[in-house]
Amino acid sequence: MGILSVLVFLPLLTAFIVVLVPEQKWQRIRWICLASTALHLLLTALMTWRFWAAAGQNVTVDRKSLLTEVYLTEKFTWFERFGVDYYLGVDGMSVAMMILTSIIIFTGVLASWEVENRTKEFFALLFVLVTGVFGVFVSFDLFLFFVFYEVAVLPMYLLIGVWGTGPKEYSAMKLTLMLMVGSALILAGILAVYHYAGITTFDLIQLSQVQYPVDMQTWVFPLFFFGFGVLGALFPFHTWSPDGHASAPTAVSMLHAGVLMKLGGYGILRVGVYLLPEGAIQWALGLMVLTTINIIYGAFGAIRQKDLKYFTAYSSVSHCGFVLFGICTLNLMGMKGAVLQMFSHGIMTGLFFALIGMVYGRTHTRMIPEMGGLAKVMPWLAVCFYIGGLASLGLPGLSGFVAESHVFLGGFFGNQWFDAGVTRALTVIATMSVVVTAVYVLRGLAQAFQGPIVDHEFEHLTDAKWFEKFSTGTLIVALFVVGLVPWFLTDMIETSVYPILNRILQAGTLVGSN
Repeated sequence: MGILSVLVFLPLLTAFIVVLVPEQKWQRIRWICLASTALHLLLTALMTWRFWAAAGQNVTVDRKSLLTEVYLTEKFTWFERFGVDYYLGVDGMSVAMMILTSIIIFTGVLASWEVENRTKEFFALLFVLVTGVFGVFVSFDLFLFFVFYEVAVLPMYLLIGVWGTGPKEYSAMKLTLMLMVGSALILAGILAVYHYAGITTFDLIQLSQVQYPVDMQTWVFPLFFFGFGVLGALFPFHTWSPDGHASAPTAVSMLHAGVLMKLGGYGILRVGVYLLPEGAIQWALGLMVLTTINIIYGAFGAIRQKDLKYFTAYSSVSHCGFVLFGICTLNLMGMKGAVLQMFSHGIMTGLFFALIGMVYGRTHTRMIPEMGGLAKVMPWLAVCFYIGGLASLGLPGLSGFVAESHVFLGGFFGNQWFDAGVTRALTVIATMSVVVTAVYVLRGLAQAFQGPIVDHEFEHLTDAKWFEKFSTGTLIVALFVVGLVPWFLTDMIETSVYPILNRILQAGTLVGSN
């Protein structure tokens, strides 16, 4: 048991401690949670440093390797009869997602500082969810991966159903049912891989060395893509996401959009494409068309919204489409861009939903037409909104530009199996969403924050408090750091993408020879 186990189970330990604190000691509960997340952030930094030390800062990793290099491993037999191991480890992609999750939960606790309704239960469930998320990102045993995946998904029902707003029961049930259907597809795919492998193990690295029949890959790969894609807001299975976002409390929206939806793209890359590259080649072009629809539909959906949460939720559908689009390019630039987009979008939407919660707490409305002139009384929150909006539309210097440019270049570069004209046409269509994004972001924020104050009751509102400034400021710093010095992420991610890419290239050679 090493640092990865500590990172995974520290949130669960925090949840148990919180449960033992009397409900009336809600201030103590907040500080316990904040201390835990701050410690987790420091341990994540230590883990990142240890990863670089273990990898020898090896950004010139063997570019012909077919096996993922796993570092800081912790492994022991769990169920020997079925080949299930407790197998934790990290590569560059895992480390990037761990950093993202640590930042979001730390800022999410600060953004939820004033939760007073059943505070103990709220934070306990929130930290159970975070345990599942961390577990997914470090699991290299498919059985363990699926267990943590379910732990990450299930608390959402209670977090939205109890602490949400609006039609919260409907939103919570819709979210849970649709994600459970996705989980069923994922489980069917895992069992199919386990059966066809012919070896008694769920070890992801060992399973990747098996040559699966092409016909098996052709029907199993979509199980993974659509199963994980449901959580990644894949069109037309995205409808749970806007309702879930709109009804969820602030910290849950931040985790939901900032981290939980990233499990979809991560799972497709880590499991679907890595284990079944020939299936990925068979399906990728058709799925690229679907993800292009994802991007455009989400952008035009956002432009019609009047509710700030629905506005951000449809924007998330569009931006999550970039993740799936990048994966479907099946080249280094596109897949690296997909992981960068996971990180960038996670920080960006975490910031947006934190700000929406802060504005709603003061104005008691999320409707954009009912706002106006709020920058006069909330200058900090207004500036933060605009910085997040500029990151969303891909302004150079912010993380959105780095991520989206990688995805678009990946689409233009194409690959050897698809017609270059088709992929470039789809990329041009997807790129047009940037224009639509600029329209709805700038117009929506101008209506809410510029001009005269519409409601005179808003003239006496206050700006962000210290914990709100610290939360939003942390996220803004992350947007600038990734935008200005992205190499620390791109180098890590590249080392983990090469084995996936090499397996795709090897599979393409086999497909061509047949």
